[in-house]
Amino acid sequence: ITYDPLADLVEVITRDRPDVCVLFGPFLDAKHEQVENCQLLGSFAEVFKLCLKMIIEGTRSAGSQLVFVPSLRDVHHDYVYPQPPFLYPELPKDDKSRVHFVSDPCTLDVD
Repeated sequence: ITYDPLADLVEVITRDRPDVCVLFGPFLDAKHEQVENCQLLGSFAEVFKLCLKMIIEGTRSAGSQLVFVPSLRDVHHDYVYPQPPFLYPELPKDDKSRVHFVSDPCTLDVD
């Protein structure tokens, strides 16, 4: 799976430095052809973690707050509604204050 549009978004975040960026899934879409045909180079969880890593590391210099909202089409995540937030225990300590995983639905208070 290529994440070219997502890489473009990471570049925009780095360039424009928004205070907050809310990212809605799916991050690993159950309807993607490579997912449906099991043509991935790793497990669903591994591919998802690579996607998160690309976003988090790619926007680190911008200092933007990142909010990740799951989708029912995220193949690696729970297929229940309401959806719990993503779990990402590998999140680097330095990023914990700016990276937020929320449920779907959720309410956000952005100051």
